[in-house]
Amino acid sequence: MAARTGLNKNNSAVKRIMQEARELANDPCTDYAAAPLEDDIFEWHCTIRGPPGTEFEGGLYHFRILLPSEYPFRPPAIMMLTPNGRFELNTKICISFTNYHEELWQPAWGVRTAIIGLQGFFPLKGTAAVGVGALEYPTAERKRLAALSREWVCPRCKMSNLEHLPDPPESSSSSGDRSSSSDASTDEKPTENTPSTPASQPPAPAPSDTRAAPKQPEDVQQPTSAAAPTPGLTAPPVITHRVPLVSPRPTRPSARASIITQSYTPPRSPAPSVSQPTSQPTTREGTPQPALAAAIRQTSPPRPPILLDTAICVLLVLLLALICRRIL
Repeated sequence: MAARTGLNKNNSAVKRIMQEARELANDPCTDYAAAPLEDDIFEWHCTIRGPPGTEFEGGLYHFRILLPSEYPFRPPAIMMLTPNGRFELNTKICISFTNYHEELWQPAWGVRTAIIGLQGFFPLKGTAAVGVGALEYPTAERKRLAALSREWVCPRCKMSNLEHLPDPPESSSSSGDRSSSSDASTDEKPTENTPSTPASQPPAPAPSDTRAAPKQPEDVQQPTSAAAPTPGLTAPPVITHRVPLVSPRPTRPSARASIITQSYTPPRSPAPSVSQPTSQPTTREGTPQPALAAAIRQTSPPRPPILLDTAICVLLVLLLALICRRIL
């Protein structure tokens, strides 16, 4: 393997590996931590956190990622180092994005893709978990190994998994804020024994005269005036009569209007001058007689042409001649 000091910076694999190393260093994640070795950038060591909600929850697992010299055009190989009860140790694992399935690998994938994919293969069971390097341990044993994996030390890195991937710190300030907010909310709530503020009640009505006022008819309206009435005097009532509302009778169109006058609209002609009287008589509806005659001609069926009548007569004569010739 090539050393980092003697790397060929023009090699596409070296450029790609250095780029991914910078991206993972600048964008750390609480679920995994990965970096290439100091003396060999084609070998990466990675520590991942067990998937939550499974028997691997709380565990930390260390493994190797071996990149080929043709990377990223060929997939990497993955070997598990921490005892886990799911994969064999120091054995290349057969999953879809490793060197066992080069036909499924895509150059757009990288080390981050392999890490996330391996974390997703942990909780698989049954036939989905069968393959080279797969193990089937009891759930209790996997939980026991998950608890021991936190203090497991890599012989190459000389560091424990907990040092590679510390637990995310719990935000004590957020819990303090939640408690203070809950206290404030309890202080704001009114107690049950606290008397509520009485609602504003309407003023008591003024004492009215014991003498009952005479009942006014419905058609009588009291006059309204801005001046206050004089005590002891009663204003004369103003009697107003209701005016009945009579709806207009509907008018139907005259039956004298014919279909010709409704369907035919005569062309507009310039209005005649005052000095020259109109020479064309009009009908009762106001339509000029020439226009009425034109409308009648349009609505009446056209007569057949003379040529058609002549041709029919000639054909009949010829037919009669043929019949007479046959008989005679």
